[in-house]
Amino acid sequence: MLCFAGILGLIYYFASYVDETNTGVSLKSDEKNIVSLGKNIYLENCASCHGKNLEGQANWRQRDAEGYLPAPPHNKDGHTWHHPDEYLFSMTKYGIERMIGEKYQNKMPAYETILSDKQIIAALSYIKSTWPRKIQLQHDRLNKRSNPNK
Repeated sequence: MLCFAGILGLIYYFASYVDETNTGVSLKSDEKNIVSLGKNIYLENCASCHGKNLEGQANWRQRDAEGYLPAPPHNKDGHTWHHPDEYLFSMTKYGIERMIGEKYQNKMPAYETILSDKQIIAALSYIKSTWPRKIQLQHDRLNKRSNPNK
């Protein structure tokens, strides 16, 4: 009986473990109300670095004099669409250092205590809604590959 309880305990432990990079979130770029809310959240919280038009900062691939990488664009010219929804959500919520598990010189704050999960999803949904349809479909395929249960 004790062995059976131990096995059940292990099953519960592994079944309840949730990896922060696999949150099950899904962007809602086709839902106008969410996109509209997301645009306001983006303009209020993200545009000061990533640009009002999602253009990012100049020379975003090269470190500045202080050793920081400038904020990348979130439009079609950036690499945001190269990452699945779960990654984008976790990166925004928890920050890069928590995602990679080590110190990393950057200016991007974690939004865990600033925005709710719904607000983060709305902002990311707005960003995705601005991409050309071809890139949105490519991003959908990436999500499917990274999480076949979606």
